[in-house]
Amino acid sequence: MSRLSNARKLRAIAAFLLAFTTWIVAGCSHSKSPGKGLTPLAEVPLIPRKVFFDNPDRASVQISPDGRRVSYLSPVDGVLNIWVSDLDNLGAAAPITADKGRGIRAYFWAFNNKQIIYLQDKEGDENWRVYAVDVASHVARDLTPMQGIRAEIEGVSEKFPNEVLIGLNDRNAQYHDLYRFNIETGEKTLVLQNDQFAGLVTDDDFQVRFGSKFNPDGSISYMQPNADGTWKEFMNIPEADTMNTSIAGFQKDGQTAYLIDSRGGNTSRLTTLDLKTGKQLLLAESKRCDVGGIITHPTQKNVQAVSFNYERVQWVILDASIEKDFDYLKSVNDGEMRINDRSLDDLHWIVVYLRDDGPVQYYHYDRKQMKATYLFSNRKSLEGLPLARMTSHVIQSRDGLNLVSYLTLPVDAKVNKKGFPVKPLPLVLNVHGGPWVRDGWGYNAEHQLLANRGYAVLSVNYRGSTGFGKDFVNAGNREWAAKMHDDLLDAVNWAVKNGIADRDRVAITGGSYGGYATLVGMTQSPDVFACGVDVVGPSNLVTLLNSIPPYWAPALQMFKTRVGDHTTDEGRAFLESRSPLNKARNIRKPLLIAQGANDPRVKQAEADQIVKAMKDNGIPVTYVLYPDEGHGFARPENNISFMAVEEAFLAQHLGGRFEPVGDAFKGSSIKVVEGGDQIPSLAGVDPQVP
Repeated sequence: MSRLSNARKLRAIAAFLLAFTTWIVAGCSHSKSPGKGLTPLAEVPLIPRKVFFDNPDRASVQISPDGRRVSYLSPVDGVLNIWVSDLDNLGAAAPITADKGRGIRAYFWAFNNKQIIYLQDKEGDENWRVYAVDVASHVARDLTPMQGIRAEIEGVSEKFPNEVLIGLNDRNAQYHDLYRFNIETGEKTLVLQNDQFAGLVTDDDFQVRFGSKFNPDGSISYMQPNADGTWKEFMNIPEADTMNTSIAGFQKDGQTAYLIDSRGGNTSRLTTLDLKTGKQLLLAESKRCDVGGIITHPTQKNVQAVSFNYERVQWVILDASIEKDFDYLKSVNDGEMRINDRSLDDLHWIVVYLRDDGPVQYYHYDRKQMKATYLFSNRKSLEGLPLARMTSHVIQSRDGLNLVSYLTLPVDAKVNKKGFPVKPLPLVLNVHGGPWVRDGWGYNAEHQLLANRGYAVLSVNYRGSTGFGKDFVNAGNREWAAKMHDDLLDAVNWAVKNGIADRDRVAITGGSYGGYATLVGMTQSPDVFACGVDVVGPSNLVTLLNSIPPYWAPALQMFKTRVGDHTTDEGRAFLESRSPLNKARNIRKPLLIAQGANDPRVKQAEADQIVKAMKDNGIPVTYVLYPDEGHGFARPENNISFMAVEEAFLAQHLGGRFEPVGDAFKGSSIKVVEGGDQIPSLAGVDPQVP
């Protein structure tokens, strides 16, 4: 799909990804652990989990295309739903949806201003269904009421305000056929039967301009349709550039594409591409990092600004018509500024300001009057609290790579001139998932909770992380449990060398790939880490790749290139050598494992099998399972129950303080499958035990 022409859909998905990590509810009593030499944070109040991880007050704030109404996600009886109000009467906001389960996390306005489109799955299975809810009547229509399929929104356009392009894999589970849906009637029309493309690129006229597919050599071909229904190759992206190069949309005339392109260089740059002549013109680039955010005019489709994010986000203005707007908005608030949404006439913007030590703040910006009006923050409970600051650091790996990393210290930590603590602290190494994403600067709920409990927290962009050029991404190819792990060890050594971390009190935690990294740390470097927390992490790379969702199959070559080839004897032997399951006997330190039973990416078997291996070797483990969750936990009740377990676990083994479990399991589906007795603080708590 077009990254630029369908900006509303992309903002909705981005909001979903941001929101997915922030749903936790908690109890409130205060306590300190017995400790292991950690100086109590006597002057800093212990902030309840609920403050950090409850549902946000408001999130994913958007404006209707006509600029008359504001929408956002906010809880109804503890479940996130879509609320709408007139722009000039926010106090009259009311919910227009009535979800009572997992909550809504991804939505966007239809261009007809009458309906809102949202996505929902069932208990974390990621089989997304698309709904259209009428703003006036609150009646929701399920546009894709098929069981066991995954719907994907492929395109929206102001030219067709009552329609949306949706991909469905109901005919072939591996490929999505493209349909044109009338969101008022639910009627659908087949646009393209797809039997070969991993992705499609459409334009504002709802025409399929390109289909992309992986080739056996790892490259990607962008194929262009012929009039007779056949396809011809338009552009080939070499394997080394596939993570950093893509068609990102079209200019208004449809004859020129926007291309994010790393070919012939390292970092991706933004160019225009004449589709007839093939001529490219450079719009923006950075030698240190890839193209980040792109702002285009809502109807004229010209690129107005581009962001780059090495350690922090920086904007480059390309269109002088918004320069005064940016200059003014930078003076309104000292947080990092983003444009969250714009009306179709471009007179009304929703602007957000991000901080590392406070909530997101939302403003309405009236361009005609050049006036920004404060609306609200996403979490009022965070306002005025003693929250920690996050600092960026570039750590050099043993082979000379720059690892952009982020450090958070307790607010009362005494620091030297370098900003490092004068006394080493227990450290939590928090590893991001993906691995093909990146950590960035800003408010991080997990960093804040852990810092409040007395820990230094370090997040590292290890090789394979995206955003730092193709050389950095490709340096992670087939380096799972090898150089990618070395980067994490180098970061720990950096923290110890600089007096930040107490070498004997370092924990490793993470979800997805971060969970895998935790298992690698516990099996390959058992003397480095005092304990580990693995959330939905794969334990065996062969079984992981053998069980990927069918709609990932068209991109299987990418996994073979970057992880390993599970289809050959040699490849399987290689992957087995990089699988923590086969080294479970090496685990000597406490391990906490959490899993969602409905995870379509990392199946429950990945957790079950390493837990069994540890039991078979007489190694204690604590294992908690959530029957109504998938790849990560969405329900606040489930998140708070797990965070209660995690902070009690870390306090036991690192010596920080923690909030007692109390009623944190109330309303949660948590099942303590193994090792509840391994965490004394859980004594007397009654989770479900299968």
